[in-house]
Amino acid sequence: MPGLKIIIPKGRLHGRVVALLNDCGFGVDSDERSYIPRVADRGIEAKLLKPQNVPRLIELGSHDAGFCGRDWVEETGADVVEVMDLGFDPVTIVAAAARAFSGPKRRGPVVAASEYERLARRFLERRYRRYIFIRTYGATEVFPPDDADVIVDNMASGRTLQEHGLKVIATLLESSTRFIANRKALRDPGKREKIGQMKTLFRAVLDARERVMLEMNVAESKLAEVVRVLPCMRAPTVSPLFGGKGYAVKTAVRKLEAAGLITRLKKMGARDILETEFRKVVV
Repeated sequence: MPGLKIIIPKGRLHGRVVALLNDCGFGVDSDERSYIPRVADRGIEAKLLKPQNVPRLIELGSHDAGFCGRDWVEETGADVVEVMDLGFDPVTIVAAAARAFSGPKRRGPVVAASEYERLARRFLERRYRRYIFIRTYGATEVFPPDDADVIVDNMASGRTLQEHGLKVIATLLESSTRFIANRKALRDPGKREKIGQMKTLFRAVLDARERVMLEMNVAESKLAEVVRVLPCMRAPTVSPLFGGKGYAVKTAVRKLEAAGLITRLKKMGARDILETEFRKVVV
């Protein structure tokens, strides 16, 4: 039976996607110098491509599944299935202009520049109707005000736009890395099962990255009070200590809560508090 053919993106998404695949146990050896990564899992074949190409190639069926930003799914208009939002590389697609911009500086159409032609034209037709579109190939933020009135670009923190004297005039789209699949592949029982397995493992690893295990010893007189303040996925695990000298308590908590919670638990009488990381969390 042929393996599931997946696309791993080149560029800034590459490292995070490969790390996720390896944390799931798929055994991907990829450093971007080879377009055909080695994959230990015999049920998977992989190829490296630019994320801009991923949606259409998956739609066409030359590959079964892959990873790219939602922005490129929308930009290409590819008919693919979003299996999962991985949350990597969150960006906002915005229209921006020089701070003094209130309309085109010349009589005639607005001049707009972007790598995102489809998204930009959709915005421009709604906002300005008359426009000239310039396709960019990187460094879009340097176009205003001399070479374009408006740009459409992705924004993470907004610092780059600020450094170039630009202001956001419209928000077009919220984007992050998605795991997407070909519709026909999802109708194939074997491929659908493999994609489902990957989704389950992705969720388990991503959930584990957000949580830690807290373990502690608690005297019987303090147990009810300690358990009452513990956040947990379902309920904390409580076991009697040998010799009846209290209880061992363990619970999964969010990483961001751990530091404050440890301090609070110590004040409440918990002792021998241990924090450990998870590899996978399957609910």
